[in-house]
Amino acid sequence: MRDVCVIGLGLIGGSVLRAASAVGRTVWGATSSEGDAAAARADGYDVMEVPQALRRAGDQDALVVLAVPLPAIEPVLREVAESAPSAALTDVTSVKGPVLDSVRRFVPSARFVGGHPMAGTAESGWRAGNAALFGGSAWVACVEEDTDLGIWAEVAQLALDLGAHVVPIPADSHDETVARISHLPHLLAAVLAAVGAQGGPLAMSLAAGSYTDGTRVAGTRPELVRAMTEGNRHALLPVLDEALGRLGAMRGSLASTGGLAVTINAGNEGAQALAATRDVHRAGVRVNLAAPNAREGLCALGERGGRVTSLAGDTAIGEVN
Repeated sequence: MRDVCVIGLGLIGGSVLRAASAVGRTVWGATSSEGDAAAARADGYDVMEVPQALRRAGDQDALVVLAVPLPAIEPVLREVAESAPSAALTDVTSVKGPVLDSVRRFVPSARFVGGHPMAGTAESGWRAGNAALFGGSAWVACVEEDTDLGIWAEVAQLALDLGAHVVPIPADSHDETVARISHLPHLLAAVLAAVGAQGGPLAMSLAAGSYTDGTRVAGTRPELVRAMTEGNRHALLPVLDEALGRLGAMRGSLASTGGLAVTINAGNEGAQALAATRDVHRAGVRVNLAAPNAREGLCALGERGGRVTSLAGDTAIGEVN
C-alpha cells in the first residue's frame, strides 16, 4: 500500500489520516493550524511542517492528499511544486474544476486525480475527525481525458480502504451535481436559519425537527461554506436560479389560488426518488482499466449513478442501477 501524506488536518483531513493509519498505511501530516497540529501529535500522529511533509512525500513517492479549503489550494500547490513536483496527488475539496485548473497551472507534472468524499459533519478541526467517517459514503474520484488510470486506481483504492465506494466522473459533472445536492442546500439552510431566528425567542423555543433538520448545515463554519459555494459560482448560479424560479412559482400560486400542491408534491416525489435509489437492485459491471476506452467506461458508470466497489488488478468492479 502506498504511504499517505495529508496536508490539512481538519475534519476531513484528520479523518483521512486516522482512517488510513487504521488500515495499516504509513501516514504523516501537516497543517497550518498550531492547535490541530498539537492535538494530532498528542494523539500519536506524525505531524510536521508542510515543506518537510511534502519533501518526505516526494522522496517516498507517497500519495499526497490536499485537505485544505479552496482558498488555500494555490499556496499549497506552490509548496508542492517546490518540494514534490511529480507527486501522486489528490484532494478532498468540495469543488473540483477550480482545483484541477490550479493543479494544471502550478504543478503540471503532478500525477493528479481530483477527489471528494461525500461525508462530513457541521463540526470542524482535528477533534471533529473520525476514522469511521467515510464508511458507506460516496467518494468521487475524477476521470479526465488525461487522467493517469494507474494513479486513479491508487486514489480509488485509498477511498475503498477507508470504507467508501467510488464514483468516477469528470470534474465538471461533479461541480454541477454538488451544486444541486450540497451547495444549494447550504444556502437554503442559511436562509431558513436566518428567517427562523428573526422570530425571536418564541420561535427558537418552539423550533423542532423540521427546523433543526433543515438548518443543520447552517452551523458549519461560515468561511468553509463561503469557500465551496463561491468557488463553485459558475455551476451554482443556474441551480440557484432554478430554485428561485420554483420559490417564485410557489409564492405566486399561494397568493393567487391558496394552493401549494405542485410544489409539495414535487418535493415529495424528489424525496421518494432518493429513497428509491438506496433500495434498488444493482447490476454488476467491470471496467478494464487497461482498455483504450477505460476512461469513457468509468465516466459512463459514474454518470448513470453507478459506483466502483473494489479493484482487482487492472479491473474496476462495480455496480449500477
